[in-house]
Amino acid sequence: MKLGVFYDLPYRSEGGRFSTDLPIVRFLTSLPPRVEGVVLFGRLNPAPGTGLYPLPTEHVRLVVLPYYPSIFDIRRLVSALPGSCRRFWAELDHVDAVWLFGPNPLAIMFALIALARRKQVFLGVRQDYPEYIAARLPGPRWRWALPLANLMEHVFRLISRRAPTTVEGEQIARNYRVGRAPVLSTGLSLIGRDELVPLETALARSWEGEIRLVTVGRIDPEKNPLLLLDIAEGLRSHDPRWKLAVVGDGPLRPEMERAIATRGLGEAVDLLGYVANGQPLWDVYRASHAFLHVSLTEGHPQVFFEAEAAGLPIVATDVGGVSVALDHGTRGLLVPPRDAPAAIGALERLASDPGLREQLIRAGLAHMESETLEAHLDKVAAFFAASRER
Repeated sequence: MKLGVFYDLPYRSEGGRFSTDLPIVRFLTSLPPRVEGVVLFGRLNPAPGTGLYPLPTEHVRLVVLPYYPSIFDIRRLVSALPGSCRRFWAELDHVDAVWLFGPNPLAIMFALIALARRKQVFLGVRQDYPEYIAARLPGPRWRWALPLANLMEHVFRLISRRAPTTVEGEQIARNYRVGRAPVLSTGLSLIGRDELVPLETALARSWEGEIRLVTVGRIDPEKNPLLLLDIAEGLRSHDPRWKLAVVGDGPLRPEMERAIATRGLGEAVDLLGYVANGQPLWDVYRASHAFLHVSLTEGHPQVFFEAEAAGLPIVATDVGGVSVALDHGTRGLLVPPRDAPAAIGALERLASDPGLREQLIRAGLAHMESETLEAHLDKVAAFFAASRER
């Protein structure tokens, strides 16, 4: 099967090689040989450059779409729609099926075109779209976009009644299990089997000296990053060994930097910025003792796979699909959102209870044996094959 894939990524080109800065492309381009080939549809930045993740040169091809900086650049997005639809229509002659990630305007248009051409359509959903848009509005004047985001979510769900759909997180999956088309609830792990930390290495990690927490995610309102400072401050008021590394970037970073300086947490909190998925990010995880996640909304966070693969016990806010992702507390300690004292208490339990740490580390690594990149690729490919046979 030749598979066309639309995931709204901006690509760069330098010396005839395409690349992007978003790690999800590692999963999409790893589908061969499970599929015959992958045709990516993506907008190409006209400025030459090199992203962090180059596209493979074999079994993967990029169909260049007109460029727009973001979905909030309405004028350029609208002007890109006709050309994008024409190129997508023409390319349907060369693929057997398409996997379209949304909701967003292009994913909806492409789904309708493919269905009209009687092509096999698979949908992909990675987050609650209205929540995603609400957290990224450029300002109060953009509130009109929220009803539109809800409309696109509704349309995508209607299409999913006919199109098999992959969804990250059981909470979101329930919204799509309303038609006859099958729904696969799965994450998209980027951790290879050979990248799992050995159990004995994880259990040998000493908690006697400095205790290093790590959190990974965008520094934006839906991730509630300022709560991290409350937690770090509270932990250090009891035990100065605690330190926190924050991986990620976003609009609230300047506010975090000011708060760190005001609270005198400069030696305790390290803002690492964006760290490339792969060995650079794995090194940060493996240098840590525990993983902290304080988001206000979530589907099935990729970061849990990464933390479990590194042998880190997890403390996370019980929102969205987090409880299901952590097997209702079997593989991580759940705390209420916006509750710094609860998170502090859970982390201090980890520090004082070696048996609890071992239980969580063992459970996480055992879980990751079936949640590697290879396992997820097999699961998605099997879902595609079974759906086409229906």
